[in-house]
Amino acid sequence: MWNVLNWLQKNLVWSIPLAMLAGLGFGQIADPGLLRWAILPLTFLMVYPMMVTMDVKELVKPGGGGLQGTTLAINFVLMPAIGYGAGLLFFADQPMMRLALLLTALLPTSGMTISWTGFAKGNVPAAVKMTVVGLVAGSLLAPVYLKVLLGTVVEIPVLQVFLQIALIVFLPLLLGTLTRRWLIGRHGEARFNQQLKPKFPPFSTLGVLGIVFVSMALKSGDIFAQPALLPGLLLPLVLVYAINFLLGTLVGKALFRRGDAIALVYGTVMRNLSIALAIAVGVFGTQGADAALLIALAYIVQVQSAAWYVRLTDRLFGPPPARGG
Repeated sequence: MWNVLNWLQKNLVWSIPLAMLAGLGFGQIADPGLLRWAILPLTFLMVYPMMVTMDVKELVKPGGGGLQGTTLAINFVLMPAIGYGAGLLFFADQPMMRLALLLTALLPTSGMTISWTGFAKGNVPAAVKMTVVGLVAGSLLAPVYLKVLLGTVVEIPVLQVFLQIALIVFLPLLLGTLTRRWLIGRHGEARFNQQLKPKFPPFSTLGVLGIVFVSMALKSGDIFAQPALLPGLLLPLVLVYAINFLLGTLVGKALFRRGDAIALVYGTVMRNLSIALAIAVGVFGTQGADAALLIALAYIVQVQSAAWYVRLTDRLFGPPPARGG
């Protein structure tokens, strides 16, 4: 079982499409409405393990103000504008699809921000801080942005969005922080970081795959009725991610050293699709299934593009400095 979980977590390029196909198949042979009860438990399974691995003390660590400020400007000024504009361009008459694009644009950073920064030999401590700051800022700002930008075309229950975020972000954050402190107190920080911490991400991945499965099952009937639906959803996602990578690369190369520039790219391109999915399905119910479909497809684009970008990192930013050099 543990080997299976590790494989799923390390091979998102394959495991997410497999979960999508499984959901599509399930939706054809059974009533997917029965799966709605699983959304909240799967969401908690998705978010809580991620919070155990997150150190909230990163919020108060000094240094890196310019890098963090630039990341915040991209994440909460430029990306919401790009997500909103793409929604108007591609989904002018589909408010829930516009909601999905805006949600992904408003919720930056995830555990993958740290992982991909490490793979590309970037500034991992800066990426950790970006992840914590992005999570907190995105959770607080998302309801306001949704109301201001989409309140005229979609009924945005601001209080319900805040409550949902409290339930799926801040409650797991509190419980995860307490769990982290308990484990460190009992086993020591070295053992926690080396042996215990790596055991949590695979469970988070299991929650992600479960949510993707449910999302695809709920939309299975529509997808089979309209096979051309998926390519029409993938195009705007590919465009938004391409703009995001280009923007992060240009700003990073212009303003920062190699390690910081790589952290900036992954701190702005990796979106917290898990929380976006949870809000779409948890707050907007049946209507949210449309938004959830697009967000589920974003997983494929995000993982594939991040993997390809790692291969281009040395060409774009130069090789990492030699150790001791």
